[in-house]
Amino acid sequence: MSRDTISMTLIQLVRELRSGVLSPETYFGNLEANFQAREPAILAFLPEENRFDRLCSEAKKLVSNYPDPLSRPPLFCVPIGIKDIFHVDQFDTKAGSNLPVDVLKGREARSVRILKDAGALIMGKTVTTEFAYFAPGPTRNPHSEEHTPGGSSSGSAAAVATGLCPVATGTQTIGSIIRPAAFCGIVGFKPSYDRVSRSGIVPLSPSLDHFGLFTADVSGVDLVASVLCPDWQIAVTDRLPVLGIPEGPYLGNTSDEGLRHFRETCRHLENEGYIIRSVEVLADFEEIAERHRRILAAEAAQVHADWYAEFGHLYDERTKELIEEGFDITVGELAEALTGRQRLRRELIARMDRSGVDLWIAPAAAGPADRGLHATGDPIMNLPWTHGGLPVVNLPTGFNPDGLPFGLQVIGRWYGDEILLEWAVNLECILSQ
Repeated sequence: MSRDTISMTLIQLVRELRSGVLSPETYFGNLEANFQAREPAILAFLPEENRFDRLCSEAKKLVSNYPDPLSRPPLFCVPIGIKDIFHVDQFDTKAGSNLPVDVLKGREARSVRILKDAGALIMGKTVTTEFAYFAPGPTRNPHSEEHTPGGSSSGSAAAVATGLCPVATGTQTIGSIIRPAAFCGIVGFKPSYDRVSRSGIVPLSPSLDHFGLFTADVSGVDLVASVLCPDWQIAVTDRLPVLGIPEGPYLGNTSDEGLRHFRETCRHLENEGYIIRSVEVLADFEEIAERHRRILAAEAAQVHADWYAEFGHLYDERTKELIEEGFDITVGELAEALTGRQRLRRELIARMDRSGVDLWIAPAAAGPADRGLHATGDPIMNLPWTHGGLPVVNLPTGFNPDGLPFGLQVIGRWYGDEILLEWAVNLECILSQ
């Protein structure tokens, strides 16, 4: 197996596949060898017979359709893992559940169709927690098989971290992009709410669900996001952003180890010329978290009402508890909770304006990945940014003494996705030193 093709950045891979310097046959041969070596231990994908025969056949069709390298689409022959709550033609959707697949059928996700039109190939379905909530699947953390890879986009994060595919999709309703990206030591990106279509994705809480991506680096995320967002603009800046630390009760949810690493990361950035300001914010964090939970439970109960009535005995107890809780939340209580999303967003942006802050930075998780596979870790550090719908990217920031990754979540302004990623490229460079 050639490590050169497996460890290529997405930008490098796209350049070589489109130009013909790297043939799809060679690339998929190397990818298959890596898959056979790593996947049996990591369990990032749902099983599929003759996966690589299918991929090679689809790649040949693409080459035949685009013999001229100059005409090839932007993601020509790039294999993408798809979280198993996205509907994909010719693939069952199980959503990490025991429900009959016929019940969960739906039209192919809009995002998947766009990726296919851009020349991407579907590597397969990646493992998710049950209905993208807390009941874990079999996936292991690539850095330690005794630790969780995070949830709910566990398979997607582990797949990219292991080199099983260069890109994978996910979703985030509390922390299901940023947390697993941090636990697995890769880049994860949650765009602004509804920046990328959620059509064709099995919902958990439509008012909180976000599309997301995993890649090995920020430039790769930027490339795929530009394909998915028709209004994507090239961001250009010649200055470093001013970074804001959200001081207060929110940071109190971080473990001692996690907070210590975060402060060290901040000192490193300051030594590299970044201005960092401590800003008192999220004083009502407990109320925000309760409001988020209320929306999540109430909408999950609405989404699952019919399925749960017939197949409730097939649900995990954790998902049952959420749905049962949601049945007791009134329409008025939900409506009141929903108004808090825009209010929080306005408050966060106003605080940035008053403090002269361009980006928020915070620990991507309470600490490194938890030991054990019975749970997926606490998403509390991601909750306010999801609640406000702001764009967030996770950047790897090193490892603890046990070899488990840490991550820094960098949060931008509402629909400021492009400039967030532009600034994140330099941050990524500094943090990798």
